[in-house]
Amino acid sequence: MNHCRALIPGVMATLLTSSTVSAEIGPLEARNRMFEDEFPRQYETWKQTAEMDFKSKHLGNVMEDALESDPRLVVLWAGYGFSKDYNAPRGHMHAVTDVRNTLRTGAPMKPTDGPMPNACWTCKSTDDTRLLAKEGNNFFKGKWFSKGSEIVNPIGCIDCHDPGKDMTLRAGRPHLYEALKASGQDPSKLTQHDWRTMVCAQCHVEYYFAGKDKIVTLPWDNGTLAEEVEVYYDNRNFKDWTHKLSKAPMLKAQHPGYEMWKEGVHGRNNVSCAACHMPQRRDKGVTFTDHRVVSPLRDIQASCKTCHSQSEKYLLEVTYARQDQVKQLRIKTEDMLVRAHVEAKAAWDAGASDKEMEKVLMLIRHAQWRWDYAVASHGASFHAPEEVLRVLGSSLDQSGKARTELARILARYGITKEIPMPDITTKEKAQAYIGLDMEKLKADKEKFKKEILPKWDAEAKAKGLL
Repeated sequence: MNHCRALIPGVMATLLTSSTVSAEIGPLEARNRMFEDEFPRQYETWKQTAEMDFKSKHLGNVMEDALESDPRLVVLWAGYGFSKDYNAPRGHMHAVTDVRNTLRTGAPMKPTDGPMPNACWTCKSTDDTRLLAKEGNNFFKGKWFSKGSEIVNPIGCIDCHDPGKDMTLRAGRPHLYEALKASGQDPSKLTQHDWRTMVCAQCHVEYYFAGKDKIVTLPWDNGTLAEEVEVYYDNRNFKDWTHKLSKAPMLKAQHPGYEMWKEGVHGRNNVSCAACHMPQRRDKGVTFTDHRVVSPLRDIQASCKTCHSQSEKYLLEVTYARQDQVKQLRIKTEDMLVRAHVEAKAAWDAGASDKEMEKVLMLIRHAQWRWDYAVASHGASFHAPEEVLRVLGSSLDQSGKARTELARILARYGITKEIPMPDITTKEKAQAYIGLDMEKLKADKEKFKKEILPKWDAEAKAKGLL
């Protein structure tokens, strides 16, 4: 089914029929520079998403190698692309560059090569909005390489705005509308205030690639709590990959920022994403929305202090105290999960049967899913620290039960001593332990970047896409 036809009439239809801001700007104008003259303040602040100048106690917009900071992640994602490469997110301006450069997208040299589908492009570019409106589900068919010369403009204007005269907010990703309907909500009844969150929710959510064509789908049918989404996947026997060590059928949480925001004090009071991440500014008597889209901690006066009367020092202390609590429990949970995977491998090596391991593998699956859901959105420890701690505690409980079962299985095979843990004190040691040939992966990627990326950019320029 074509996405555009599947959606609420009059909502996504504006992508194809709305009047334009000027004669030069069409309804599917993906080139962000075309909006500069009419929206100079918004455009200039949007360009600042390229900046990497803010670091709080926990993350920021600075390039950071998450695997180097926390090598446990390599083992937790053994057998999956995230064990090769995983960086903390940068600003929207870097979205296309980062998905091109990451080792997770491989080093394909022709359209049918590579490990990833076209779905991996879905939230990286205004060209996604353009192509999804034109192609519907056909957008997803084929490998990631096949659209490399078509997707060249970073996240921007038409991803969130209808380029009509009033630039009304709306989402450029059809999967959001479908998920809202599946969860019993009517997108046509959302207010403009609601859209100040929902335009962010179209991408900052949990999703998976469904069916043969790997169509981006949001698993909201049962609800958006970690356990509710877990049931959704279990009922469909869905897995993202099989863990290389434990052989558990694994789930990878993406970035459920919206789902976690809903459970926190700001979400429950419907304080929109834009209110904190895109505060109002004044310039020469004109009020406009700052499109830099950065952590509210970068400018507490413009974001938090518009509602909170406490001092900036106090607000930071409260935030960091909660984030410190989350980090402590997260590390404890990761340690337990790593042990579960390693001990499961020892059980298989000792001769354990599929039947013996069935319960253990499901416990590991659920434990890691809940851990990942709690921490993958990056901002969750700010948005909903109590919910994050609850879900991490549940993960710790599940992994503890898995290890208890594993102790029983290992004992049946005469193994009663504690299984020694590998040395994973660095990213390099962890990647060597799970069998990754990082030198080859990096060399292949460099060849791809040298030979393929210039061709993509040349083709895009020739088509007038840049």
